[in-house]
Amino acid sequence: MNPTRRTVLLAAAAATVLPSSPATAAPRATAALQPYASYWYPDSLPSGSPGTGITWRSLKSWRAADDPDLAFNAASVPLAPRFTPTPANPTARSGQARIQSLVSFGPTSGNPSQGAATADYYAFGHWAYVDELVFWGGSSGEGLILAPNAPIVDAAHRHGVPVLGNIFLPPVAYGGQLRWTRDLVQKDAAGRYPLADRLVAVAAAYGFDGWFVNAETGGGDSALGAAMLGFVRELKSLAAARGQRVTWYDSMTVNGSVSWQGALNSSNQAFFEAADDMFVDFRWTAGSLASSGTRADQLGRSRHQLWAGVDVEANGWNKSVNWDAILPSGRAHITSLGLYRPEWTRNHLPATRTPEDFHAADDRFWSGRSLDPSRPDTTDSWRAPAVSVADRSTVTAVPFASVFNTGHGLRWYGEGAVTSDRPWNHLGLQDRLPSRQWVVRTEGRRPVVGFDFADAWRGGSSVLVDGELDAPTVVDVYATRLPIGADTVVELTHRTDAGAVNVEFAVATGEPASAGSTPPYRYLPVNPVNGGAVAGWQTATVRLTGLTGTIHALGVRLTPTEGGPVRWRLGGIAVRDTVETPAPPTGLRVTAASGGDLRLAWNRAPGAVRHHTLHRVLPDGTRRFLGGTCQNAYFVGGLQPEQGERAARFELRAVGELYTSSAPVSVTHTW
Repeated sequence: MNPTRRTVLLAAAAATVLPSSPATAAPRATAALQPYASYWYPDSLPSGSPGTGITWRSLKSWRAADDPDLAFNAASVPLAPRFTPTPANPTARSGQARIQSLVSFGPTSGNPSQGAATADYYAFGHWAYVDELVFWGGSSGEGLILAPNAPIVDAAHRHGVPVLGNIFLPPVAYGGQLRWTRDLVQKDAAGRYPLADRLVAVAAAYGFDGWFVNAETGGGDSALGAAMLGFVRELKSLAAARGQRVTWYDSMTVNGSVSWQGALNSSNQAFFEAADDMFVDFRWTAGSLASSGTRADQLGRSRHQLWAGVDVEANGWNKSVNWDAILPSGRAHITSLGLYRPEWTRNHLPATRTPEDFHAADDRFWSGRSLDPSRPDTTDSWRAPAVSVADRSTVTAVPFASVFNTGHGLRWYGEGAVTSDRPWNHLGLQDRLPSRQWVVRTEGRRPVVGFDFADAWRGGSSVLVDGELDAPTVVDVYATRLPIGADTVVELTHRTDAGAVNVEFAVATGEPASAGSTPPYRYLPVNPVNGGAVAGWQTATVRLTGLTGTIHALGVRLTPTEGGPVRWRLGGIAVRDTVETPAPPTGLRVTAASGGDLRLAWNRAPGAVRHHTLHRVLPDGTRRFLGGTCQNAYFVGGLQPEQGERAARFELRAVGELYTSSAPVSVTHTW
């Protein structure tokens, strides 16, 4: 394997390779109450003591009823169905190659369950091109089996992407011990694999979609290989019954040894047949992928159930790849694509990086050098996913709304006003984001379009169109399948910061004539609204007069009315028939407290609830935003009493799909 793919493991591996240092102080109270993403060893634990901040746990001993952090770690958003619109360009294909993304969102230990007070985060937003996300991580010194934290699962599910937990049995050079492999595949008296059942139970309780099995500890024999194969078969059988999936990594072979093949062949075919699909190691060649695809066809399996691994951890879009071996532009795709560590788009940036820096890099990676999926740059050596793979969308039901919240920000905004000036990240609060970032149609100069964090209507971000417009400019916003009823309207919240533009809503009730063509838009005027405008933001309601059937595409058209640069923000969009306000949650309570660190829980209200928001009511009556979550529990840390305050008061609201908020439910905590 390439040394670069081990960097995430080195520091933690040292905890078992080197002697453990004794604890020098009792953990802070926050450490006791702060919930973290879960990780385990299969059964037996390492010798010695865990490092600071690390908790050693046995998966065999896990029970949902005994899991104190389950309420914080269980995802709540179901996996959304999605559809494939007409591709944005003629080279992007549907029904062929898919993309798997292996991402380390944080460390194995100390990864907060529900976000953190920093905007510096891999707030991925190009879900439209991904078919499977693997929550990568694990180390010999912390734990080998990782359950993804809830915000990532909620964001992925909102975009129709299944998420897999990771089972990593590391090489001996990185602290791997063969006994952990044997622990994983142990049998009970009935000849069953108890940890297969436990893994499926974890995924069901936590709300994610299955497991990625990566057995790389060498030294095994044919008996261990046979045991691993039996384990994978039982894991797949149990997982399928619960709607979960299993992906096998090309590492252990059927004879029990670890030998990365870079192909589907007789050494790993049985594991591929036992699993749903297989990640093909990076050492593939054009010939080995071609033969792998042929072998999959002969087995009656799809060749696109093979993910050809491309390691981008070190070099990102500068990686030299034989693209035609995977995704040839002039013929059918050979296999699917497995991207290892695409969070390079954040990690390669300097420590002074901003959220805008990250999203600009992520757009370059996923959309290509042109930054426009409808106009691929054919001279770009990096074949961005948007060039080869058709995007997907989950926007299929009314009501639908987005405030273009990316899941992180420098501040939190409510109706154009700052309600918290603290940086934050919480991917579960991310909206369904535009699938084509960013398609811009104009005969004139192309403006810069992207997420901006200097101002927002709600959440932490808005879409900024910035440039010297000299012709009408259409920005594609969403591909949809939204039914139009007699009362269907569209709401647009926007603001002009510089220049002057005429704003029109673009709506198409049919598909483009061909891949890469413009949707058959009709343009409806967005009349200025002065009453109720906040800090320059305006919300206009547009009736879909004369339109019937189904909305296939939403966009905006900006026409300059004066010369000079234009800065225009899109803060929100909604398609609705009526306005519904969710019922309030009930039973808000403090379940644990230590100083200014609190755990809160509540009962979810019936009906559709997008997420919950928690505010602190200050003595002067103003409200301070503390955070939001899709779960029914939340942790807040580091609170302090205000001057003269004997008890802190908290308010919780349920937020609906249209961002309408319920009446508050409150609780007080005596200092």
